[in-house]
Formats: sequence, C-alpha cells, structure tokens
Amino acid sequence: MNGKPMLVRALPQMDNPDHAKYQKLTHAWFQPRHIRTLSERMAELAKDSVDRLFAMGDRCDFYSEIAIYYPLRVLMTILGLPRDDEARLLKITQAYFGGGDPDMQKGSDLIDATIAYVEYFKDVAKERRQNPKDDVATVIATSEIDGRPIEDFEAYSYYVALASAGHDTTSATIAGGLLALIENADAMARLRREPDLLPDAAEEMVRWVSPVKHFFRTAAVDYDIRGKKIRAGDSILISYPSGNRDEEAFDRPFAFIPDRSPNRHLGYGFGIHACIGRHLAKAEIVAFFRELLSRIDRIELAGKPAWTETSFLGGLKRLPVSYTGR
Repeated sequence: MNGKPMLVRALPQMDNPDHAKYQKLTHAWFQPRHIRTLSERMAELAKDSVDRLFAMGDRCDFYSEIAIYYPLRVLMTILGLPRDDEARLLKITQAYFGGGDPDMQKGSDLIDATIAYVEYFKDVAKERRQNPKDDVATVIATSEIDGRPIEDFEAYSYYVALASAGHDTTSATIAGGLLALIENADAMARLRREPDLLPDAAEEMVRWVSPVKHFFRTAAVDYDIRGKKIRAGDSILISYPSGNRDEEAFDRPFAFIPDRSPNRHLGYGFGIHACIGRHLAKAEIVAFFRELLSRIDRIELAGKPAWTETSFLGGLKRLPVSYTGR
C-alpha cells in the first residue's frame, strides 16, 4: 500500500482467507432464499416509484427523479436505516461515485465522501450495538472475526462497501436498461407481453450497461496470454464494458437481446469477487420493470440523455422521458 493508510478495506480489497471470513458475515442475507422474503417490500417500493413517476405528470428526468431513489430505498430496508436519512445518503453516494463529473460531485470528492460515509456509519454501529435489530446493520456491528469482535474500521468499511456499491450500480442499470428498451421498441413490446422474460432481461441490462467500468487486479503468478507476458506483481486493468462486448464470448454483442442465453457477462465480477449483492440487484431490477412495464402505455425520450464523467462506476446522469400510462 506504499505506506499509505487506506480509508476503507472491504471485500473488493481482500483476497482469501480474509475475503471468505468477511463475506460469510452477511452471506445469508444476500442469498436467493432470503431475497424472496423481501419480494413484497421490493414490489411495494417499485409501485411507489412508478406512482411517483405518474404523479410528476407526463414527463420527468427518469434517472435523477426515479432511478436513483428506488435501489437506495431497497438497500436502506436491508440495512434497517431510517427513511429520514435518505437525502444524506444519496448526497454522499453521488459524491462517492461522481468521478470527475462536477454535476455529481457537487463540491465533494472521493475522500470527502468516504469520510462522510464513515461518520454516518459510526453512529449506526454504535446504536446497533446498544439496540440490536433484525437487519444487516446489526449483523455487521455485532459480528466476530477470528473469535474477536469486529473492529470499528472493519465495520465502517463493510458499511461503506454495501451502501455505495449496492446503490449506484443498480440505479445505473435501471436507467440504462430503460434507455435500451426505448431504443429497442421490439424488446420493450416483447417484455410487456412476456414478463416472465424479465429475469433474463435483467441480466442483459447488466451486460449492456456494465455499471462498473473497471477494476485493477494484481497478477499472482507469471502468465502468458496471446503472446503477452504477464508477470507476477503486474497491475492488470479489467475493462468490464469491453469484456461484456467480446465477440468471442457473445453472439451479436452490440445488440440488446432481452432473452439472451447463455449470457456469461462479467457485470457482477467473477470468482471469489463476484458481487455479494448480485441476487438482490437482479430481484430489484425485475421487480421494478415488472411494475413499470405493466403500467406504461408509451415511454420515449424527451431530450438528450447524458452520461456521468467517470472511469470507475456509473451510467446515465440525465434521462429525460415522456410517457403515458396509469
């Protein structure tokens, strides 16, 4: 680490054996069996979001007025966070993943946002240790690692990873997924006729949007690939948008195909670093579009979309749409 202390150390920064130990703490909460217990709440939140859409009239900025709120509310449900904290968490998250985009950072940078996250979750951890509840915030605050109580730095890091990655990736996928459907009218019409295809379509939206743009990994051993020598210790950039449009891995990789199968995209990561919240994210996307597509008669662009200026994580920052429905 070049002697510099890390602001956080969470699952993305870990390898085994640490990775396995920390992932185990919340693993059960993010498995399909437990996600199914949240299906009714996700459906309610999806309905609230579409109700909000129509309450705005016949047009809105779908990203900033709809897409950013729904995944945050699902995540806050799992963590057991009060609705009154929504605006504060939204502001921190946007700054955290704003990259170099002045519209998203709004006066903060990654360090400022990380510190703001830590300050917020300090209070959460303290309160849960005093008053434990049936939520993920309590699981983290009261967990043990190697037989010892989790340290504050470890707990805050865990909270930051879940609160940040669990929000912006899904909001980016929902907004980018809707844009893909607007640009592919046949796909939208098919999903309205055949909503049972939505789980496949959710996977295609993740592939299409690739909300995580890159990660760096360090080669553990020397390796030759296509005439290129990778040496142990080399830093390797993993480009997710490129990998998710690999002509050797996908048939028609530049086409949005809602029932694509197989769909071995890398949007959730791979191996031990596969996203711990991938089942939750997929369920959120399916619940949202099931509600939206059942109530929309027409939806189209009402202006030019705009993308966040970022090299790490993000997607659309503006998606003006007009619509009719109920």
